Amino acid sequence: MTGERGRPAPAGERHLRRLRAVRVRATVIAVLAVASALVIGGTLLVQGLRAELSGDVRDAARGRAREVARVIEAGRGVPAPTVADPDEEFLQVVDAAGKVVAASGNVEGQPALARLEPGRSASVKTPLDEDRFLVVAVGARSGDRELVVLDGRTPAGVAEATRTVTRLLLIGSPALLVLAAAATWAAVGRALRRVARAEDAQRRFVSDASHELRSPLAAVRQHTEVALSHPARADAGALAATVHEEAVRMQRLVDDLLLLARADEGAPPAARHPVDLDDLVLAEACRLRASTGLRIDTTGVGAARVTGDEDALRRLVRNLGENAARYAHARVAFTLTGAGETAVRLTVEDDGPGVPPADRRRVFERFVRLDESRSREAGGAGLGLAIVAEVAAAHGGKVSMEDGARFVVTLPSGE
Repeated sequence: MTGERGRPAPAGERHLRRLRAVRVRATVIAVLAVASALVIGGTLLVQGLRAELSGDVRDAARGRAREVARVIEAGRGVPAPTVADPDEEFLQVVDAAGKVVAASGNVEGQPALARLEPGRSASVKTPLDEDRFLVVAVGARSGDRELVVLDGRTPAGVAEATRTVTRLLLIGSPALLVLAAAATWAAVGRALRRVARAEDAQRRFVSDASHELRSPLAAVRQHTEVALSHPARADAGALAATVHEEAVRMQRLVDDLLLLARADEGAPPAARHPVDLDDLVLAEACRLRASTGLRIDTTGVGAARVTGDEDALRRLVRNLGENAARYAHARVAFTLTGAGETAVRLTVEDDGPGVPPADRRRVFERFVRLDESRSREAGGAGLGLAIVAEVAAAHGGKVSMEDGARFVVTLPSGE
């Protein structure tokens, strides 16, 4: 597809066009499927209704003919048969030669309107009505004579009922097709919106990851090129320290990216064991005391055990600790409660500036930096809290941010 003046359309526009085409095709297919089902189902319904009602008419005619046959076989002669509705029913008694022996008043003087063997039925055209009559034949014996009682009835009620059902189907089917189209359009639209959001998130993820990986590589390349251009003035120790620092940074970033990629792919969780979460918290507090000048408060840390992946939980605690230490002025506090209960609650709080309420959900998104002006060294890659959210969710828990700069992780207890 092309845009204005023959230039290729932007990738986003092409993507939207593809999604609309998928939505249209899905809706058309759904409508055609529903229409086919309605046609087949409606045809079977009408045919079944016609067969059922015709069977009722046939049974009624056969019952009346048998009554007349019983009178004849009782030796009371051939009665003069009568009918309740002369426009819709007739009776004739004929002999083996087809001669009419007796008949109802509405067909008196008429020849036999059907030649049927006893037990048979047929649709017959008669002078009584334009509609064809359903005629049933029942055998009877009068002395040494074999007679046949013919009961004919018009299936006008059958035709009217089937016409009514057909009319209702013709009226209702378009409405059902419209509803099916609307429902499919809406459902496919919701599904595609989720897919489009996922693709956008994946595209942003790849773009941000590429940018973050380029930064340490660019730093390494810059320092090595300077060293190669001016080997006499190069400080091997400083160069090695720089390369090592950037390599560690890149390794940390790659590890984070792999963890998030495995989470996105739904990789099976690692083997889980009972983990003393308080040991992980106290170990992180010791590390922060040794590497920072902050006051690390662990007076609120109590014993708490969970079931999970110890390495992933250690990553969760470390990321929370590093995040708090990065923005704290003087103090970081850890609190761990809930031992013996159904849930464990870990709180990590610092005395830094905090996060505005409007941004407290965004901090758990990938590559989010609320202060874009801060340096990469101070702000990290923006994956730490996203990993905290992924690890908490993988262990059946959740993470949230409360007033100020207080992060709260809730995990099922392993007691």
